[in-house]
Amino acid sequence: MTRLLRDTMREWADEVRVPHDLADRALRRRTWLPVAATVLATGLAIVVAVLAVGLHGQNTTVRPATNGVNVPVRPSVTSTDIQADVENAPPKKFVAAGDVAVSAYYLTYLEKLPDGWERFGRTWHLYDPRSGTYEKTSWAWLDVAPGLQLAAVLQGDRIGKRVGILDMNTQQVLTWIDLEHSVGSLAWSPDGTKVLATAYSQVPEPHQKPMGKDAFSVRNSASPRIGYYIIDVATGEAAYHPLPPLGDQEQPGNGNARQDLGWSLDGSMLWQPTDTMPDRLWLSLDGKRQDGPAGDQYIDYSSWSKLSPDGKRALSRDLPPSKPGRQLILQTLAWADNDNVLVLGCAGECESEFNNGLVLVSADGERTTQLTGSRDRGGDEAWNWVLTRRN
Repeated sequence: MTRLLRDTMREWADEVRVPHDLADRALRRRTWLPVAATVLATGLAIVVAVLAVGLHGQNTTVRPATNGVNVPVRPSVTSTDIQADVENAPPKKFVAAGDVAVSAYYLTYLEKLPDGWERFGRTWHLYDPRSGTYEKTSWAWLDVAPGLQLAAVLQGDRIGKRVGILDMNTQQVLTWIDLEHSVGSLAWSPDGTKVLATAYSQVPEPHQKPMGKDAFSVRNSASPRIGYYIIDVATGEAAYHPLPPLGDQEQPGNGNARQDLGWSLDGSMLWQPTDTMPDRLWLSLDGKRQDGPAGDQYIDYSSWSKLSPDGKRALSRDLPPSKPGRQLILQTLAWADNDNVLVLGCAGECESEFNNGLVLVSADGERTTQLTGSRDRGGDEAWNWVLTRRN
């Protein structure tokens, strides 16, 4: 009884601990878009083409003391109606279009450090189906599974060793998976059965020191990435694989401290990001370098397909200027359906490319529907969305 009481009290204490979940806006005060996706001030419209056709440790598997969870069946049919909140940025009410939803978002803020240094942090907000709104959380990181029924959440102070699987409909954690190494990001597999967690030896964020208007001194050490876990949600098992980071002298390479891994579209491979082109290098699930899938299938620096769901259209990098007075497109994000694309749109006549919001645009660029209010994302409390498939 004494041991049971002690364990219960420890669990309660863990659940109320509030982390200072900081993250990756250092070095990106006004240059938040990837190099290949940054747009000139003229703004752009969408065009489509019709297609003719580890450092430490060994690989280990952690078997948790608790069981995994029953992975819910993803809905075969779900609402594809447009839901918008054009009055707010970030949104307060649920935002979705076609098969894509804003399942969560995070706000960035500046944390003051000794000797005048600072770094950006994140405060996460998660969609609550019970209220149809986004609720503030204390998690260090989170990601939502396709179908919007489960979320993976990270407990810790910016990084952590405890991953929870949360029921979106009750907002209760169904199970905890305890890890040997700290992780700093979580990503669901496309089929919603596994979670990819990138491991770091320390918080993967550089420090910056303001030196004047729009000028900073940056303290950016080598990436502390050490490996990754693949967590089987049904069993709760977490398989660890060491994986050293890419260096900035490699070709292609990556000079960023944060180097989170992602899934291929079919979940059969992983990719690690570069800060050049090609924008990613491919890995087998056990971390061996290999050739990627044939063809140019991905929107740059993302896990989203550039092909429409029916495979007949592809987003092009060669985008012509928009017509005067039209909602200008800064970045394509995801196909909502076969005829419409979710994009980052510039407000008004794009006097500032940082004053933007989420917009649904037809493939020919003729129709636009505002989904969120516009807000200057260059500020200290900029918001950043998490997009998830609705089915």
